[in-house]
Amino acid sequence: MSTPIAMITGATSGFGKAISIKFASNRYNLIITGRRADRLQQLKDNLSNTYGIEVMALVFDVRSRKAAFDAIGQLPDAWKAIDVLVNNAGLALGRDYFDDASLDDWDTMIDTNLKGLLYVTKAVLPGMIPQGKGHIINIGSTAGKEVYEKGNTYCATKHAVNAISQSMRIDLLRHKIKVTAIHPGAADTEFSNVRFKGDDDQARKVYEGYEPLTAGDVADVVYYTTTLPPHVCINDLVLTCTAQANSMYLYKDH
Repeated sequence: MSTPIAMITGATSGFGKAISIKFASNRYNLIITGRRADRLQQLKDNLSNTYGIEVMALVFDVRSRKAAFDAIGQLPDAWKAIDVLVNNAGLALGRDYFDDASLDDWDTMIDTNLKGLLYVTKAVLPGMIPQGKGHIINIGSTAGKEVYEKGNTYCATKHAVNAISQSMRIDLLRHKIKVTAIHPGAADTEFSNVRFKGDDDQARKVYEGYEPLTAGDVADVVYYTTTLPPHVCINDLVLTCTAQANSMYLYKDH
């Protein structure tokens, strides 16, 4: 049996980096994508040197339909037979009331979280379908389950990820392709630093008073969903730390 291939978008930090390490440690060859060439190259070198696997690094922005299709279309034929696609690239920008929110932030979130996921998946499927198997894992959020104050468009994009995951699952049944949506809650990554645009103090406060998820926790669960028998598919999975019930309820010790 040939070495399986996993493709992870947004691999340069947070969930994507941890997921890449998890699959590499389990002997997958990897296609990793991101916008930051230096970080991506460093990750590629670390993974190949540490785990003795082959790694293909694709530098592009998932928001660009042309860039996504060009990068994936130019993969060598042997690399197009992707076994697992993890659509991880995504972000939150700002946490503002609807009437105060930035239109630019809205566009970036919609273009990355939803359109980027659609572009990458559409580009990957022609190489996956002929195998008569495959697994697409879409990283959603608890924000895709309940809407909270000042979440507006971020919540909307993650609700859309939830909906498109359900649609993919139905439409790809005939190809025997699994689709899993994984919805993490609060996790201590660069997520809040990005959301609050570099305000480290504000980002740090998000995680005070409880033990949040780590990127490694999410990576463990993502990988677990790929280890089940061929006839078993986890369609939808919500993952939170013990202190969190959903997108709205979180218990802090102080």
